Amino acid sequence: MPAETLQPASIMIVDDTPANLKLLEVMLHSLGYRVRAFPRGRLALSAAAIEPPELFLLDISMPEMDGYELCTQLKSDPKLAGIPVIFLSALSETPEKIKAFDCGGVDYVTKPFQIDEVHARVKAHLRLRQLQSQLERQNQELHARNERLRQLEQQRDDLTYMIVHDLRSPLTAVLGCVDLIEATEGDVISPKGNELLANARSCATKIHEIVNSLLDVSQMEAGQLVLQYSQCDLAQLINEVLSGFAALKGRRELQLAPPEAAVIVPLDRNLIFRLLQNLIANAIKFVGDAGRIQISIQPGEAFVRICVADNGPGIPAAYHARIFEKFGQVKNRGRREGTGLGLTFSRLAVEAHGGRIGVDSEPGKGSTFWFELPVAKPAAPKISVG
Repeated sequence: MPAETLQPASIMIVDDTPANLKLLEVMLHSLGYRVRAFPRGRLALSAAAIEPPELFLLDISMPEMDGYELCTQLKSDPKLAGIPVIFLSALSETPEKIKAFDCGGVDYVTKPFQIDEVHARVKAHLRLRQLQSQLERQNQELHARNERLRQLEQQRDDLTYMIVHDLRSPLTAVLGCVDLIEATEGDVISPKGNELLANARSCATKIHEIVNSLLDVSQMEAGQLVLQYSQCDLAQLINEVLSGFAALKGRRELQLAPPEAAVIVPLDRNLIFRLLQNLIANAIKFVGDAGRIQISIQPGEAFVRICVADNGPGIPAAYHARIFEKFGQVKNRGRREGTGLGLTFSRLAVEAHGGRIGVDSEPGKGSTFWFELPVAKPAAPKISVG
């Protein structure tokens, strides 16, 4: 139990009838509460501002300032607004009770009152107040922790961006050196040497792609990437992407189901080209040597949907959202595949166009990755960060 719940609760009583004031003061004090009693509302208001109680007991019919006005002023002070107010009054008509609740009261006891009833209501509202205070503290602590996590994530992202940005120049230099060696020394290097150069080029190119993806994701998350729109024939674009996989598909069936008529939409050709590369490369990776991958275009009135369907192992539903998050991955037989950036890039690229992306899949039944693009250029594209 928290230490503060062991301290006697502080109650402030305001009543202009001395007998009622004394009775309540003696009764509550005998029950272990710390009690402060005031015959006037203004005195109580000044005292509460200096040392707030944990609960107010207010009479309604008082000179100078009645209980309604006192309660209203208490609730207008941010430091006192959360403290429960119980009205004790001889006014027993419904309109008076409604007015008491409207100005901020939490309970209403009519006079003459029963001591046991007053005590029961006081205990109940003090307990509620304690629980509310605990919840407020927990929320403040949670907010502080979340803000700290946000700051740490921002520092991580800033550091990652700086490191990755600085990697791009030396990587470009490495690729340039490989090109130069192959062009000038390729004839005198042994077949084994040329094989090693090809491996070096492949690895450096892969790292360069990761670097570019990280930088692009950072730019899109920050809303700094300006889309270069042009009218594009989707079937033509997809066929161009597919031609780049001719040497990689092996015995896999990889084809586009052509639409009945040309589907032309405004888009950033480079971004959507890379998005399609990501989806098709993922499908090739997971379908196996004799797998089947089919791309389709489904025109609609407001959006056009592009699907990349495969007959691979499928993805459990629990991962459907996670795989589009930054560094989100699916465990594959105890190990992780890739950096988890390809689908994050794809999601941000689609959302930058004002579209959406998703996957329909279940284990053993393949996967269909799809994305939708608006048939008209959106007025204000939005990107969600995840």
